[in-house]
Amino acid sequence: MRFLDKMERKFGKYAIQNLSLMLVTCYGFGYAILFVNADFLQYLTLNPYLILRGQVWRLVSWIIVPPGSLSIFLVLTLYFYYRLGTTLERTWGVFRYNVYLLSGILFTVLGSFVLLGYCYIAYSSEIALLGADVFFTKTVGYFFGSFSTYYVNLSIFLAFALTYPDMQVLLLFMIPVRIKWLGLLDAIMTLILFYYSGIAGRIIIGASLMNLVIFFLATRNMMQMSPRQIRRRQVFRHEVKKGTGTTRHKCAICGRTELDGNLEFRFCSKCEGNYEYCSDHLYTHEHRKRH
Repeated sequence: MRFLDKMERKFGKYAIQNLSLMLVTCYGFGYAILFVNADFLQYLTLNPYLILRGQVWRLVSWIIVPPGSLSIFLVLTLYFYYRLGTTLERTWGVFRYNVYLLSGILFTVLGSFVLLGYCYIAYSSEIALLGADVFFTKTVGYFFGSFSTYYVNLSIFLAFALTYPDMQVLLLFMIPVRIKWLGLLDAIMTLILFYYSGIAGRIIIGASLMNLVIFFLATRNMMQMSPRQIRRRQVFRHEVKKGTGTTRHKCAICGRTELDGNLEFRFCSKCEGNYEYCSDHLYTHEHRKRH
């Protein structure tokens, strides 16, 4: 967390707002291409062999490849993921959400190169017999086509389930269920798929969800924030932007305010009362209880 705090203070101004909306917009371009010329999408997929052959646009163009056939169910699913991602962005902050989502995309790209290296080692005789071009475009090219944003979107859902485990959603628009149970079901199904998949499938799943593992190991002490706390933080940010000249934040431990430097302040969800702490004391203070 301290590393992320330092990175946010240094690079936070470059964070991209509404990143989930941008991802859904990319799908819109992908569907437009699908309707105009579906064959053109094969030039946009994530294929590390062709990237090394000069088609470097594939490093990012695979993001616009649609996750499935266009249907009302898919539209509702993408809208659901957009709402989850937007909520996480408000909860964690724009910078941390950027780190999470973009690292998922980066790990997916790195995973494709890991799979490429594995193919060179495991299928060296076949590559020598057929030639690398034929082998990686016609024989195992479908492996690389399996790299998509599906598991990146799944990581958004699982992250939301971990952040807001007790939030209720309507399953099939009728049945109220806590989102943690849906997250657990998705996690179990993904683990089963991971277990029964070959090495290629395991690399694809593992790489695409690595951001979930790393982010929550690195931020395992992150406090869960209720919607009320989110709203309270937004109000504070709005008041600070007014520039009234008075301090809006004060650490309950050291007494420092935003005037003492580029500090980040947050409320603690485990303290009973409105206690705010700077980034140095947010995870080290003793939680306060009402007597």
